[in-house]
Amino acid sequence: MSEQPAVSVRGLRKQYGTFTAVDGIGFEIARGETFALLGPNGAGKSTTVEILEGYRDRDAGEVSVLGVDPQHATLAWKARIGIVLQQTGESGTVTVREQLSHFASLYPHPRDIDEVIAAVGLEAKAKTRIKALSGGQRRRVDVALGVIGRPELLFLDEPTTGFDPEARHQFWELIRSLSREGTTIVLTTHYLDEAAQLSDRAAVIAGGRMLDIGPVDTIGSEQARVPLVRWRDDSGLHEERTHEPARLVAQLVAAQGEPVELEVIRPSLEDVYLELVGSAEAEEATAGAAGAAAEVTA
Repeated sequence: MSEQPAVSVRGLRKQYGTFTAVDGIGFEIARGETFALLGPNGAGKSTTVEILEGYRDRDAGEVSVLGVDPQHATLAWKARIGIVLQQTGESGTVTVREQLSHFASLYPHPRDIDEVIAAVGLEAKAKTRIKALSGGQRRRVDVALGVIGRPELLFLDEPTTGFDPEARHQFWELIRSLSREGTTIVLTTHYLDEAAQLSDRAAVIAGGRMLDIGPVDTIGSEQARVPLVRWRDDSGLHEERTHEPARLVAQLVAAQGEPVELEVIRPSLEDVYLELVGSAEAEEATAGAAGAAAEVTA
């Protein structure tokens, strides 16, 4: 792995009129790393990714992607990245295989076409015209086109939307194989289990600001990651957070026998994410109310 990061962002800002979509965020992504960018709708994820891809200009900050400022990128740079957009509207009259064969011919070292078709679950549709596919099947074509060129850096924007569970797991295996080959992957997804399965690190943004960043199992406050034991007894429903859930359960059993409706809940990335975003939204609402009160007072 090169010492130079695949992606470096410093003080990134983007405004649309008076609306600030991205408010001074910064992060780095190491080469070969799978990095998830998480946040609610309108958080600034898509704007950030579009700036990294060279589709949108920034207002302020420094950005380097594969050693190049994407705002001034060349065609040679663009050939080194793969992009799976959230929506592409692909509806050609060619077949799935024909489309992949055409795209594969544009790259010096493409992936095997049959391998990619199988990885996105389209073996039975390889000879079907793209315009005849369902929306979910077209989405699989989008993913296939994004990975066929064996890119150094792959952007995946909600890649498994429309996938059934089997196809989704096949896609995960494809992403893991790309990661093992050294591909750097930037993933945006609303499936938090997908981010937890695939990502080395994750960043959570909301309101254009970075809330947290780090390895998936360290995101969020320490309290949010503490396991929760929930049980019911004659006096009602109880719950307690503890770093030693097995010890607490043993104490409950010793004191009162087998508890009713016993659960041990270990917080998932989704739980931690919801706590982070919820806290940020509450702070923003409080700040907004304080600002409105100050205006009234003035």
